[in-house]
Amino acid sequence: MAKTSLTISSRNYSSWSLRGWLLCKFAGLEFETVPVPLDDASARAELLLLSPSFLTPCLTYGGGQVWDTLAIAEFLNELHPEAGLLPADRAERSRCRSVCGEMHSGFANLRAALPMNLKASHPGFKVWAGAQSDIDRISAIWRESLAASAGPFLFGELTVADAMYAPVCTRFATYDVALDPVCAGYRDRILALPYMREWTAVALTEPDEVEELDVEF
Repeated sequence: MAKTSLTISSRNYSSWSLRGWLLCKFAGLEFETVPVPLDDASARAELLLLSPSFLTPCLTYGGGQVWDTLAIAEFLNELHPEAGLLPADRAERSRCRSVCGEMHSGFANLRAALPMNLKASHPGFKVWAGAQSDIDRISAIWRESLAASAGPFLFGELTVADAMYAPVCTRFATYDVALDPVCAGYRDRILALPYMREWTAVALTEPDEVEELDVEF
């Protein structure tokens, strides 16, 4: 069989790359991580939200390719259903897909105002109204999901939803976003995952920088 690999862009800046990588880890997939340099025009456009579509992460498996995070999630769920990437219950599975779709296509103000940057720290960061409404909606999703599942993750065990919202947890930490105790606890559990620690450790060693994402706040 052809080599299984996941092509990603920056570990420090790319929320989509983190999502795809976590999905592969949650699925128990054996794969090689292949980074694309930041001087690649398409990768840079994606990081700066200037691309109409996202071609990284891209999973190469069995000679074929799957890109877009939700497509990767569905592919991995078919490949390894025992991993439980989607809940077993149909109603919960539908809700999981819905909150993942909301993250996939929404929250534009949050993305623009609080870009993912694992190397940065902005205590006391001022969150304006546009991004705050996104934060409020995400917090509501977390509270409702955790109440329904009883935790510790959004649908009990780790699922696609936790991979989709993991980069938001890093944003909330980077920009010192005030959260209620339930949401703060969930953020901390995600950031404490061994996979998250592994990703972050490598991200902090990346030499590349995107000046537009390292502006002084």
